[in-house]
Amino acid sequence: MKDITIKHAQLEVDKWTTTKGVRYFNELTNLGILMEEVGEMARIMVRKYGEQSFKESDKGKDLADEMADVLWVLLCLANQTGTDLTDAFRKNFEKKNARDSERHKKNEKLK
Repeated sequence: MKDITIKHAQLEVDKWTTTKGVRYFNELTNLGILMEEVGEMARIMVRKYGEQSFKESDKGKDLADEMADVLWVLLCLANQTGTDLTDAFRKNFEKKNARDSERHKKNEKLK
């Protein structure tokens, strides 16, 4: 698959979900699934970059795949709630640039 935009990703997830996936789970179910996927990603992160050691059940788990699972469910929720993530992301950048353009440079903890 070639590089895709956020908008295209939303469209592809919708197409897959409404054909191969039959339909979306309801929003609350998808919220729960999102939390599960974030937990699976966190498990790998704390074992790879944190202080916990890997367990036998962690073998074969792929961080990139878990991140993609998180993104997938987030795209589902965006589709279900009528959220244009491209527009939302652009606005979020604008907010951060207005609010935080100098804030982190002045943070002594980051020096």
